[in-house]
Amino acid sequence: MVGLKNEGCGYPRGWKLVDEEVPGGIGPSPAIDVDSVRRLHRHELRENQCSSFLVKRIDAPVHLVWSLVRSFDEPQKYKPFVSRCIMKGGDFEIGSVREVNVKSGLPATTSTERLERLDDNERIFGVRIVGGDHRLKNYSSIITVHPDCKNGRPGTTVVESFTVDVPEGNTEDETCYFVEAVIQCNLKSLAEISERLAHNQMQQSQ
Repeated sequence: MVGLKNEGCGYPRGWKLVDEEVPGGIGPSPAIDVDSVRRLHRHELRENQCSSFLVKRIDAPVHLVWSLVRSFDEPQKYKPFVSRCIMKGGDFEIGSVREVNVKSGLPATTSTERLERLDDNERIFGVRIVGGDHRLKNYSSIITVHPDCKNGRPGTTVVESFTVDVPEGNTEDETCYFVEAVIQCNLKSLAEISERLAHNQMQQSQ
């Protein structure tokens, strides 16, 4: 089992920040329960696999961010590389399958993905890739969404972790670098859309 490990400062080792808003540049907001995050982000890491974690802070309420993350049937709501999603089986139940069409620019056109975890109470979302014309074999990701506060305003910290096979001819570093780059784009887009929606809602309420 692979989880988050503590360093001397009390933050988990392995955090990679999408931006520099997190204090100290070494981990999530102090408001985040590190033990809880460690418990939720555990993967069965097998031989010839790599794993990593990324963190993104968003200036939007947690319920708004979670509403986008949990949309298994509409990942294109915030994922810029997804052009279309077709549900193949299930209706937001664990085991539901979707087929995602990928925009040009990535070395793939389709990805078949299964919903592994969906918990609205703990705000945890897990997906496993089970097919498609790409090299991300046995890819599994976990996203957790955590409420926090900055300057007295409610916000959100998103943590995403993954494991994936290292393709033949590639190194662990190369594989992690590619996956992290895609996740960084997704999380930045999630932040931009969430913050825009939050701003619009605030304007409408005035």
